[in-house]
Amino acid sequence: MVITISRQYLAGAGPVAEQVANALGWNVLDDGFIEAVAERSGFSMEDVRSLEERVPSFMERFAQSSALSFPEFLLSTPSAIEEPEAVRLAHITRDIIEDIGQRTRTVMVGRAAAAVLASERDAIHVRLVASREHRIRAAMVKHSVSEHEAASIVDERDTNRERYHEEMYGRDWNDPVNYHMVLNTETLGVDAAANLVIAQAHALGW
Repeated sequence: MVITISRQYLAGAGPVAEQVANALGWNVLDDGFIEAVAERSGFSMEDVRSLEERVPSFMERFAQSSALSFPEFLLSTPSAIEEPEAVRLAHITRDIIEDIGQRTRTVMVGRAAAAVLASERDAIHVRLVASREHRIRAAMVKHSVSEHEAASIVDERDTNRERYHEEMYGRDWNDPVNYHMVLNTETLGVDAAANLVIAQAHALGW
C-alpha cells in the first residue's frame, strides 16, 4: 500500500503528506529520498539535492552524443559518454521507489513516484496544485526574495519537474488522468486536502 503525492512547487505537499501519514500510522518519504539516494549512489546529499528531479542539460546531452559520434571528441573528454549524473540519480531513485513501494506503507512525495508505481494496484496517486500567484507569494516568504525572483524560482522548479516526467518516463506531469485525485490546496486548504486523501485510504480499508 502506497500513497504518492505529486506536487507543483510550494503547493503544500509536505504538510499534507505529514497529516496523511500521521492519520494512517504510515511513514513519509520526502527528504528521506535524498539521504537514501546519496547512500546508494555515493554522491553527497548536497549533490543529490541539486540534481534530483532534473534532466540533463542540452550541453550534457551534446557532450554525450558528440563523444559517441566523434572519436577525437572522446579523447579530449574521456568521461563524456558516461551516463549524466542526473540520469543516474533518477535511475537510483526509481529503484528505491520500487523497493519501498513493494514492502511498506508509505506516503511518497515527488520524485515521479506516481509514474514509477503507475501499475501498482494498492496505490493512491495524488496531485497537489495551487495558483502560480499563490505559490509565488509563498516563495517570496520562503526564500526572502522579490516577487520577480520568486516567480523565476517557481517557474524553474515546475519546468524541471515537468521535463523530468516527460523525458524520464514519457508522462505528462500535468495530465489529471495520471492521478486518482487532483486537489487545489489554495482553495481547499492543507487540512481539507489531507482529509480527502485520508478518507479515500479509509474507503479502501487501509
